[in-house]
Amino acid sequence: MTLPKFILGDNTDHPNAIYVIHTDFPRFIINLEDDEVEWLEEFDDQDQKIIEEEMENFINEATAFYDREVERYQD
Repeated sequence: MTLPKFILGDNTDHPNAIYVIHTDFPRFIINLEDDEVEWLEEFDDQDQKIIEEEMENFINEATAFYDREVERYQD
């Protein structure tokens, strides 16, 4: 199975949360309500530095994906 790069998720236990799941490396789930990120990977020191440098880009990509999906639903 080929997964899309991003998947939307929600949960009725957290009605205000909007989750975006990133399925490529580095895999993570971001809650767009508060930009909290849960990493689904273990990182070595070199990877950790790259992740810290790219964090803003990951959040921007996830937010752009969400905005695009919402716009498509409204059309």
